[in-house]
Amino acid sequence: MYDPDMHLDTARLILRQPRLADLDAWADFMADPRAAQHLGGVQPRPTVWRSLATMVGSWTMNGYAMFSVIEKHSGEWVGRVGPWCPEGWPGTEVGWGVHPRYWGRGYATEAAITAIDWAFANLGWTEVIHAIAPDNVSSQAVARRLGSSPLRSTGLPAPFLGYMVDIWGQTRAQWQAQRERLPLAGKP
Repeated sequence: MYDPDMHLDTARLILRQPRLADLDAWADFMADPRAAQHLGGVQPRPTVWRSLATMVGSWTMNGYAMFSVIEKHSGEWVGRVGPWCPEGWPGTEVGWGVHPRYWGRGYATEAAITAIDWAFANLGWTEVIHAIAPDNVSSQAVARRLGSSPLRSTGLPAPFLGYMVDIWGQTRAQWQAQRERLPLAGKP
């Protein structure tokens, strides 16, 4: 259910449900060719508005979607991370996308750990996947830090028909077995 007050905290980040106030930052993120390279390409602001509305709608219809990730000390929008499984998707995903100005700080991993914990605790998922472009070595490194491994390759559904990805992931049991070896989410 959509609840603009619902949020998860880490030491450095707040993960909360997206809202219209995120549009400027989200549009800036999707206008950056480096950020958008593996997310369907650069998108004009009206398309980003529709994507943001899709996330809010998924929270309302499904009770989950990507979180907006906010840096605690600055209050700035860092990116979007969280559970995602639209119609026809290749599995129950926790995905991430962080604005390039925040790359290299460990925010994707920190937020993804918290989102995976939340998804397994609240959604009844038995596995988590990450759909990663074969040449996206940065996201592959995040997946490895999360304890995920390559499972298979597949194409994505419309509107990404023909876009091939590698599916990385792990089962709930695998996550639980290795979770204590991961840093506490948000611990610097």
